[in-house]
Amino acid sequence: MEIQLWREILDPYNLAVNELIVKFNHIIDEYKHVGAYSPIEQVTGRVKTISSILEKSQKKNFDLEGFEEKIDDIAGIRIICQFVEDIYKVVDIIKRRSDMRVKSEKDYINHKKESGYRSYHLAVYYDVETLKGKKELQVEIQIRTLAMNFWATIEHSLQYKYKQNMPEHITERLSSAAEAILILDREMSVVRDEIMDAQNSFTIKANIVADILTNIQNLYKVANKQDVIKIQDDFFRIYQNGDHEQLMQFNKELDIISARYRAQSLR
Repeated sequence: MEIQLWREILDPYNLAVNELIVKFNHIIDEYKHVGAYSPIEQVTGRVKTISSILEKSQKKNFDLEGFEEKIDDIAGIRIICQFVEDIYKVVDIIKRRSDMRVKSEKDYINHKKESGYRSYHLAVYYDVETLKGKKELQVEIQIRTLAMNFWATIEHSLQYKYKQNMPEHITERLSSAAEAILILDREMSVVRDEIMDAQNSFTIKANIVADILTNIQNLYKVANKQDVIKIQDDFFRIYQNGDHEQLMQFNKELDIISARYRAQSLR
């Protein structure tokens, strides 16, 4: 294969990764905007480097001609969740989407690898629009918890260092760490509801505060400055008291005041 063709071949995969990161981040935003807990904590992505593709072709012993059909993880998306239960919710979200089609899936959570690796893999078909028209690509989506991701990142680095010939004592340490990660995920699942309630409360409060500050800022443009300063002082007092119900009531009253000033400005 001619070297100058590599960039042309890989560019659509970069487009796919960029688009999918935006789409999955939008899912996070949608949950936040309605004050709900998002099963997706964070999203990252990458396109395999040329050297990684060459290395994989040597390892799997296949010719580079037509390598796009032989490698399903040229484009990779990694979705990080807080809890194991969230992983399966994300899988369902992906399966219901009309902009990607699941080719295959591997559940390394209920069926972990011998090394201790745990994650959920989906290989999907995803279309991108290029100058030459629509192109269907394969993308691998890995879904795992924060704890699983920590272990997998370390294990991947060590595998790269030792070229698949990892010393036995390190393998044993990794295996022990994998068991500890499993216990950690189980313990977090036990207190999942309490953690979600706390995080939802924080998100709701942050949204209310943002609304209040926006209203106060807008009032400075149309209301008497002394009146706005009093409103601002009242807000700081309620905020420092930490009373959630008072803060919600203050926000409702401020909405009414703001609406009144808007109506007056239209006369």
